[in-house]
This record gives sequence, structure tokens and C-alpha cells, in this order.
Amino acid sequence: MTEYKTETMIEMIKVSKTYHPNVRALTDVSVSIGKGEMVFLTGVSGAGKTTLLKLLCKMESATKGLVEVDGYDIRKLRGKNLAKMRQAIGVAYQDFKLLTDHTVAENIAIAMEVSYRKQHIIRKRVRTLLEELDLTDKHNTVAGELSRGEQQRVTLARAVANSPVLLLVDEPTGNLDSNSTVRVMNLLTNLNQSGATVVIATHDHTIYRDGNKRLLELRNGQMHQVRNGVS
Repeated sequence: MTEYKTETMIEMIKVSKTYHPNVRALTDVSVSIGKGEMVFLTGVSGAGKTTLLKLLCKMESATKGLVEVDGYDIRKLRGKNLAKMRQAIGVAYQDFKLLTDHTVAENIAIAMEVSYRKQHIIRKRVRTLLEELDLTDKHNTVAGELSRGEQQRVTLARAVANSPVLLLVDEPTGNLDSNSTVRVMNLLTNLNQSGATVVIATHDHTIYRDGNKRLLELRNGQMHQVRNGVS
């Protein structure tokens, strides 16, 4: 995914997802997101936001429809090709998925270690991210001892550590105070301005209300565009 095949990062055409036995999460969703866009995805709980993000990193597979990331049909990716794609995608999960018996630094570093980054580069990147997210004093703290807000910021730091070309973020500010929310949004904005495509699923209208980014809404598993982005 280092060589761009198209100017579109995400292409979903008539995508539906049904969970067993007959729970329809998404219905005929079609959306196109260009390289370098920042898009906010809204909707009530159960509208399908998390499912859509999982389809984009192949944590789940669509029941029907086309899902392309950077021109690749992700349904067809296997083995090394799938691993390579996932290394280029950062995901900040709503339920964190941290290694709770490892330190904060180790949790952030792991994303870079699987990409065989040099140790001195990893250490510098970890320190920088902790400073940006006001977590410097948590460097050697075991992740399981952190508050939920701190775990949320560590999850985000891990997701952006490898400077992904695509970042998928699920409710990044749900457990944060206003100061931490500003830090998180600055980090996401800076990554976007460096060229990454960023998709943020959120209930928090304060982080997109006054902006000019594209706003999409899922209602009962169907996609609606609420606001066009302004470049």
C-alpha cells in the first residue's frame, strides 16, 4: 500500500453486513472517501459505525457488496498481502484492546516493532507521542493500572505510532476531559495534514460541530451525508 493505485482511499459499494442469526448491521452502504480526507461518522448506538470500521480493516467481512481500500478488494487479501495492508492501517478501538500486563511504552512500541523499525526510532516516537498526549509520566506504568481516559489515549498513540496512511478511530474522546480532547484532536488533525486519511466514528458533536470536514451519519444501518467537506 505504499504506492497509490487510485486517488480514493475507501470505496464501499452496496455493502451489507448481517450477523447471525438475522441481525442486519449495515444495509446497502455506498461511500467513497478520498486520500487525505478527514471524515466524521456519526449515528446513535447500534447504527453500525463500529461494524463499518471493522469491515475496512477486515476484522469483519461484508455479507455482500464491494469494500476497497487503496484500490485493493480487501475480501481477496490473504497472508502477507493482508498483513502488509494492516500495517498501513491504524485502528483505535473503542474497547482499547491494550496488553494490560505490559507497560504503556511497550503497548505503543509494538505497532512499530512488527514493522521492524529500529529501536532508537521507536523510543523517540514513543516519547513524542506520550508528550503530545500528556502521558509522559505513564511511560513505565502497566496499562492495566491506567484510568479509562489514559487507556484511551494510549490506544490512540499505538494506532498512530506507525504513521499509517489510513486511520480508523472509534469514539476517541468518550472518556476524556476537555483538555485531553483538544490534545487528541490536535494529534489526529496533524496526522491528517501530513497526508493520512482519517475516519472518526463518534457521538461527540463538539469535535466536528464547528469544523468543515465531511460529516456522514448512519441511521439504522444506512448511510446519509449530512455535510460536505470543504478543502
